[in-house]
Amino acid sequence: MNKDQVKGKIKEVAGEVQEHTGKVIGSTEQQAKGHAREMEGKVQKAVGDVKENVKDAGKAVEKEMNRNR
Repeated sequence: MNKDQVKGKIKEVAGEVQEHTGKVIGSTEQQAKGHAREMEGKVQKAVGDVKENVKDAGKAVEKEMNRNR
């Protein structure tokens, strides 16, 4: 896991909480802000996932190159 994955998940969960809190108190503004934060977190987590996949692919290529030497 990398920091984007962790921070993204934290934002995602915080956004969900904020959105649900907005529903409970009847605040469409808080619901919207929570939803936006949740989506921002999902995007950040996805960026982290891509970074992790690229890093893993690089390691696999390096391992394969070393094996073929």
